[in-house]
Amino acid sequence: MDMLTDSLAGIGPFFTYLVIGLALIALFKVIYSALTPYDEWGLVKQEQNQAAGIGIGGALIGFTLALAAAAANSVSLMDYVLWAGVALVAQLLAFTVVRLVILPGLVEKIEQNNIAAAIVLAAINICVGLLNAACMSY
Repeated sequence: MDMLTDSLAGIGPFFTYLVIGLALIALFKVIYSALTPYDEWGLVKQEQNQAAGIGIGGALIGFTLALAAAAANSVSLMDYVLWAGVALVAQLLAFTVVRLVILPGLVEKIEQNNIAAAIVLAAINICVGLLNAACMSY
């Protein structure tokens, strides 16, 4: 019985970090969608725009990779939330750089369901998330 009690001792912090993480993912989705000049969710839901789905999917994966590293390496809940903020800023910067430098015309390409542009955007978002996650292992 002691082994079971010891194993479940971390269940409270687990759920705390999980719930906060899910809330942070939802917050990221709202902020990221507000930054993009097109409505990803509207394009996906109403027009079944695959490019918009790929783009937002890559952004969510990239952010969540960094968020997972923040959860694994943080020393407190506040530390976790602060590093989540760093991850959020990194992902927003990634979108901005892709939009303005790497793929000018990205907005129009996503709205026109250009899968190639969406794959580049998603890949860069995931790369930034992986790099961000690795850098959080201080």
